[in-house]
Amino acid sequence: MSENIFDMLNKNISIIGTVGIPAKYGGFETLVEHLVEHLARDYNLTVYCSSKSYPEKPSSYNHAKLKYINLKANGIQSIAYDIISIIQSSRKSDTILILGVSGCIVLPLIKSFSRKKLIVHIDGLEWKRDKWKSYAKWFLKLSEKFAVKNADLIIADNKVIEQYVKTTYGVQPELIAYGADHTNKEELTAEVSSEYPFLNEKYAFNVSRIEPENNLHIILEAFSHIQELNIVIVGNWDNSNYGRKLKFKFNTYNNIYLLDPIYNQNILNQIRSNCYLYIHGHSAGGTNPSLVEAMNLELPIIAFGVNYNIESTANKARYFKSPSDLIKLVRSLKKEEVETIAKDMKSIASERYTWKVISEQYGCLFSLES
Repeated sequence: MSENIFDMLNKNISIIGTVGIPAKYGGFETLVEHLVEHLARDYNLTVYCSSKSYPEKPSSYNHAKLKYINLKANGIQSIAYDIISIIQSSRKSDTILILGVSGCIVLPLIKSFSRKKLIVHIDGLEWKRDKWKSYAKWFLKLSEKFAVKNADLIIADNKVIEQYVKTTYGVQPELIAYGADHTNKEELTAEVSSEYPFLNEKYAFNVSRIEPENNLHIILEAFSHIQELNIVIVGNWDNSNYGRKLKFKFNTYNNIYLLDPIYNQNILNQIRSNCYLYIHGHSAGGTNPSLVEAMNLELPIIAFGVNYNIESTANKARYFKSPSDLIKLVRSLKKEEVETIAKDMKSIASERYTWKVISEQYGCLFSLES
C-alpha cells in the first residue's frame, strides 16, 4: 500500500455482520478471521460479536478489539444486531465494513449525521432464498437497495453478483472473492476410518446447511438410484421440516449416510479430502465458501448448474439441474476426467482464492479516502 504506515495505524475500522471471532460459524466469520490475521497490525480493527455465541468474552483476538452485542447474530434478531452494531460503530470508526445487508435499512439515517466511510459486502441475493417468506423477502430487497444507494463502496464476491449490482442499481462494485487456502488435504486416519467405516469405500461428499436452495432433495433423489456409489452428507438435518423429511425418507438407503454437523475441522477435512466426488448443490449466493474450499482441496466437483457456481469454477466443473442429470454425470465420468476436473479446480483456487491477496484487496479499500 502507498499510504503512510502511521496514517494506516491511526485508522479505526469496525467490522460488523458476523457472529464474531474466533470463527465458529460460517463464511463471513472465516473471512473476518483472515482479515484480522493479515491486517490487524496495520489498522485498529474492532470486530462486533454476538455475546450469545461466546460464553467467554475476551476483549481482543489476534490484535483486534472485540465488542459484544447481547443479541443473536442470525435469525430475526440479526436485523437488530446489525443495526445496533452499525450505530455504535459509527461513533468511533473511520470506516465500517458491513457484511450482509439485513441491517442496512438504517444507513440513510447514519449518512444524515455521519461522514464515516461505509463499505458493504452484499453477500449473495439473500432476498431470493426460498427459506424467507414474502414479507422477509421484501424487507431484504429493500435493505439491499438502501445498502447500495448509501454505501461509499459495495463489494461483490462473484462476477455474477457484480453484474447484477451494475444492471439493477447502476453502481460498479469492487470485486473481491473468498479465500480457501486455510484448508489442507489430509489423509484418513485409522481412528476416523474406524468411527466412519463407510469411508473405506468410494464415496461422494457434500457439506451444507440443509435448506431448499442447497438442493439436497435433488442430490438424495439421484443417489437413491445410484446404488453403486456411497454419498455422505454433513448438515443440520434436525433444524427444519425440510431436513427432517429428507432424513426420514432417505436415511434407510444402504449407500446414503446423513451425518449431523461435524465441528472438528480436522475430521471434516479428512472426510472431504478423500471423497471420490464433491457434490455442490447451492443455488443462491455468490462465491460459496464450501465450494472454493473443495476446489482448494483439489476435489472433482459436480455443481448445481447456476451462473454463480459456473463462474466460481470457471466453467470447468461438471453441472446438474435435476436428479436425472446427476445420475447421468456420476455414471458417465471416467477416471481420467475425474482427475482432470480435480486439477482444474486446484489451479483456479490457487489463482483466485488465497487469503493473502484477498486481505490486501480489503486493505486497499480501507486505505482509500472517503
